[in-house]
Amino acid sequence: MKILSWFLVIAGVCGLIGVRALEGTLFYDPFLDYFHEANKHIEFPAFEWGRLIAGHVFRFILNLFFSCLIIYGLFRNKDWTIQGAVMMIVVFVITLPIYLYCIHSKFEIGYLFSFYMRRFVIQPLIILLIVPMFYYRKQMISKESRKKS
Repeated sequence: MKILSWFLVIAGVCGLIGVRALEGTLFYDPFLDYFHEANKHIEFPAFEWGRLIAGHVFRFILNLFFSCLIIYGLFRNKDWTIQGAVMMIVVFVITLPIYLYCIHSKFEIGYLFSFYMRRFVIQPLIILLIVPMFYYRKQMISKESRKKS
């Protein structure tokens, strides 16, 4: 890998770490303390729907940007970076309404289910699937090109 590629990967990882480290100050999320307590009997926090959704969307955009830096830095392929971004957007579009329903029902659907839906909304977990998938794709393309030669 070239120096620029390593820089992009390191910048992306540092960005994701920064988003996580500064989550309490950057984003409006009254459920941070609720889930940090790990006590499902704690009082359900008061919140504002608009600010909560805006905070999650803003956090997703930051995570998406830093995740795309990592993907591009690793594979140096714009098409794959766009594909990765689309996959992350699809996961977010699916999980955000489910998580919002969990909040609306005050986690009656299940505390752990709600906790893990929240993880998919606020953390870029899908990158843990995308990177190995693209690495495997790269290996298969390399293998096919060696067979043709």
